[in-house]
Amino acid sequence: MSAIQEKVVLITGASSGIGEATARLLARRGAKVVLGARRTDRLAALVAEIEATGGTASFQRLDVTHRPDMEAFAEFALETHEQIDVLVNAAGVMPMSPLWNRKIEEWELMIDVNLRGVLLGIAAVLPTMQEQGWGHIVNVAPVAMQGLLPSSAVYHGTQYAVNAISEGLRQEHAGRLHVTVVSPDVNGPSDPLAERIAASYCAQRMRTNRRLAMPVEAVARSIAGAIEGYGITAGAMRASPRHRPHPAEYVQ
Repeated sequence: MSAIQEKVVLITGASSGIGEATARLLARRGAKVVLGARRTDRLAALVAEIEATGGTASFQRLDVTHRPDMEAFAEFALETHEQIDVLVNAAGVMPMSPLWNRKIEEWELMIDVNLRGVLLGIAAVLPTMQEQGWGHIVNVAPVAMQGLLPSSAVYHGTQYAVNAISEGLRQEHAGRLHVTVVSPDVNGPSDPLAERIAASYCAQRMRTNRRLAMPVEAVARSIAGAIEGYGITAGAMRASPRHRPHPAEYVQ
């Protein structure tokens, strides 16, 4: 039996992109997926699709930047399944622009979704995982293929912060909880992360790079591999478009 079988997995950002692909794959492998996002019409359609193929799925509207929403999301999972085995923080936005454009509202959005959302997710599930004595938190922190650009300072800052928080969490709970950072290249033509790139030259480079980047289905397989390799996958990994990590390659 797969190590994913019967695990209760909460997924944020599940209405599209990496979150949606991960929900489909984990449900096929026997997980009980609990899906959260703001677009409930898309979540309802995804749950219906999963259930039609024999999977177990449920959903709740979730704004990851709103603490009561995140706490209610975790409580909904507990009420439905009585435990939380895995949290996949897959929600993210990437409205990149040079700092001199002073798009402060977009900076705040990235900080709120990419960083605050991850922290609120951790805070919502950590008490349950501590009480259970087990749990796995997977933080998705995509990076642009071309690396840091003048237009990506705030976006990359949030991703670096997620890595630091994940490492701190891993050290605090070593041997009890597992923490994985999945850092694929920005991926797929439907990836919502790159939908709001303000700088035109950066948007054009992103469109070119997307044709080479890892598709969301491959990222979902990396997340599934981390969960299946539960006993050895506490730490960080980086997925590239040319390399498909085996669970044993995740860094302890």
